[in-house]
Amino acid sequence: MSGSANNDHGSHDKKFFDTFMLVLGSLILVAFGIYFGAKAISASTQEAQSLQDPIVQKAVTERIKPVAQVAVAGADNSAMDEKPAGDAPAAMREVSGEQLYSAVCTGCHGLGIAGAPKFGDKALWAPRIAQGMEILHKHALEGFSSKAGSMMPTKGGATDVTDKSVMDAVDYMVSKSK
Repeated sequence: MSGSANNDHGSHDKKFFDTFMLVLGSLILVAFGIYFGAKAISASTQEAQSLQDPIVQKAVTERIKPVAQVAVAGADNSAMDEKPAGDAPAAMREVSGEQLYSAVCTGCHGLGIAGAPKFGDKALWAPRIAQGMEILHKHALEGFSSKAGSMMPTKGGATDVTDKSVMDAVDYMVSKSK
């Protein structure tokens, strides 16, 4: 009798295993179907559209351009003359202090992130204002890290704006915090 009980037990295990493998196999087939279906759809829509994007085309052209050129004796090699690498700095933007505050400074000074004094908080600004506008302008332009761990990046991270714009933004924040 114990032999037939083992047989029944073994056949139940085999049936469970077969059913489990069937379900698992079906799930794997469905997953592959979804994956390859999505790849087919994206190939005809997303990939084709992205290849027409001028930014992508420029990036591809930049990646595949030759790393060197060969000058041939007796041929016109003027196209290979080195062009200046653009040593001149990019044109600096001039914006009002309020515009710069709204676009850049509010990221930290709006919420007091990284130890930045919150905009309009007289108590937090008072000791800084007491140091004088020259120091505040210098810290905003050059960046500053305090011993307490607060950190002001150079020009608040907006390195493409003029020094005057940064100083105007400092003046704007100070005027609203007195």
